[in-house]
Amino acid sequence: MKPSTAALALLLCAHLPTTWAQGTCSSDGAPAPRALYERFIPADCADCWGEPGFAPGPGAAVLDWIAPAATGDEAALSAAARTESLTRLQALERPVPATTDVHVAPMGARLPGRLRLALGPAVNDYVGASLSYHGALPRGARGPWTVWLVLVEQVPAGAEGTRVPRNLVRNMLQRSWTLGEQLSKREQFNLPRDTRWSERPTLQLPAGAQPERLALVGWMEDAAGQVVATAQASCAPPAQASKTLTAAQHAARP
Repeated sequence: MKPSTAALALLLCAHLPTTWAQGTCSSDGAPAPRALYERFIPADCADCWGEPGFAPGPGAAVLDWIAPAATGDEAALSAAARTESLTRLQALERPVPATTDVHVAPMGARLPGRLRLALGPAVNDYVGASLSYHGALPRGARGPWTVWLVLVEQVPAGAEGTRVPRNLVRNMLQRSWTLGEQLSKREQFNLPRDTRWSERPTLQLPAGAQPERLALVGWMEDAAGQVVATAQASCAPPAQASKTLTAAQHAARP
């Protein structure tokens, strides 16, 4: 019997690293990505998944979105398709592509504070995550900011038919935040004093996802849609994470 949603959320949060602790599943110590490099693939384009790909710039966070196709479950990549990709495409004002479509979002004026991510272990096909913003904000700024948290599976080159390393999007959370939103007394007690905003969502894993490959990519956008804060966290073993992220960030080669 699966635990209730409330009980599961408590269980997952109990396994999360505390916000002030260093952990292998957090963004602590990892350089903030300097750009977002997003590849959108339609689920009915099997060749797109196996193509050599395009080279992202150094320090970019790579995301591979698979968009549902009109053919539904008959599409070759339907098992990995996510409706969240349509939400992202709509936010970017881009149509569902017929082949691979690449969007590069460089940084705008970076916020003076820090976006932090953390990821807990998988429990009954769910993982607990946390995202928070710490430190200063520009004088007079109140938002709103749009916060994106993306759960990805790091697929190395040569696995599952891909010729390049990929960060396959497995789930996504989108939130809007304004400075007027205050943390509860309980949250203030459990978090560092410099925390301005925090949330601990529970994310479901789709069938077939491999928990040992999971990672997080997160960013904040201002009211104009400019990316103003970024972070990424990997829970893969150090050797695997280094190999996968370095290859994905610096060169997508055949």
